[in-house]
Amino acid sequence: MSLNPELKSINCTACGAGLDILGGGRVTTHICSYCGTALDALDSYKVLVKFNLLDRPETPLRIGAAGQIFGIDFTVIGLLEHEEVWRGRSWKWVDHQVFSPTHGYTWVTFEDGHLTFSRRYRKPVGWLSEAMVNKAESRPRVRAGSEWFKYYDTTTSSVIYAEGEFTWAPRKGAKTTTVTAMSDTAMLSFSTTNREREIYHTVYLEPGQITGFGLPAGRRPGGVHALKRMKTGANAGFVMKTGLASMVLCLFLGMAMGLQNGKLAETRLQFSVAELPVNIAFEVTDPGRLTRIDLQGNGRNSWNYLAVELEDPEGEVLFESGRTVEYYSGRDKDGTWSEGSNSASLAFFPPIAGRYSVTLDLEESGFWAPNVNRSASQQRQMTQVGLQIRNGVSSGFWLVLLGLGFGCIGGLPLLRRYLHNKARWRDSDWVDEDDD
Repeated sequence: MSLNPELKSINCTACGAGLDILGGGRVTTHICSYCGTALDALDSYKVLVKFNLLDRPETPLRIGAAGQIFGIDFTVIGLLEHEEVWRGRSWKWVDHQVFSPTHGYTWVTFEDGHLTFSRRYRKPVGWLSEAMVNKAESRPRVRAGSEWFKYYDTTTSSVIYAEGEFTWAPRKGAKTTTVTAMSDTAMLSFSTTNREREIYHTVYLEPGQITGFGLPAGRRPGGVHALKRMKTGANAGFVMKTGLASMVLCLFLGMAMGLQNGKLAETRLQFSVAELPVNIAFEVTDPGRLTRIDLQGNGRNSWNYLAVELEDPEGEVLFESGRTVEYYSGRDKDGTWSEGSNSASLAFFPPIAGRYSVTLDLEESGFWAPNVNRSASQQRQMTQVGLQIRNGVSSGFWLVLLGLGFGCIGGLPLLRRYLHNKARWRDSDWVDEDDD
């Protein structure tokens, strides 16, 4: 049985108020917007039940409002407010039944400022029930078409408000249990009531995808809805790929250059601390190329400051500098530990070829925490110094640093995607430490 398609309005049989007929021939129930009485649209609008209209929900979509969703004309014909209560907390949302003469009946849901669009899903797909979720050892998945949907949450909600026209008879307090699964772009909702079960396909509505309906201009919902897709710039993919490719190239070249250890300008020498200061002459054949002076000590739980003075072939002092060689180790409740290094180095660019000389001396030294008594095996003053000079050394430090910079540029879109995806799934009620 269906309504007379020529019927455009009626008077409420309970309060006499004039009501517009908006929902087409499949409407079975009309709930008066003035007195809250549910009328049987298939039986001369006889009174069925009365709803309380004192607590009308806040929603930007009103009954009778018309607009477009994905370019298709729809009219709001009814609204339902649902409430879920769990462990003393309450969540509310409003479902709007909307009607299109060409596309039938669908739903627009308003929750926390966000709008979603749902319609019945008629394609073959396996059912996902609450019992199946409770028995599952890993997050359940269902396949619909070419998409995989992962379990998101289970809700049991009650109807606490109803107004307008519907294709069935809403009951105040009627409970619906819904199991939802989500893909990257949509949700499947497996809903069960006392009378029937349905599958709904839901997508997010961006401000430009829903127009009209009296919605405020420039509407920008805050926060991240589970179905909201991350907005990226037109060149985000190019920036990500180029940045990561540049990072790999820079790191490869940096490591390759770091492996070019030049050639010895002087064989490795060992000196007793008692011999210091010492003067070592060495030959530079590649001027303008990096030359490195490596120092090696043998102290333990001690520090030693080695002063270095360098003279060019003409006897002029190029620089005076120094390095601290220090190494500490011990044991605590967490086990053994160590820090510092008995090695140090400094580098310079020789301006001309020729014979240079370096003077090495021990200026200061001391033990770590001298007020603590230690055995001779626990601490040792440095007794020997090793020295090695290499000319024509290549350094990949700046290339590695540049590579890390490119990595930050290329990795930023990946980080944003990760954080957005984490925000989408934060309200899922599935807990599994090994879940991907």
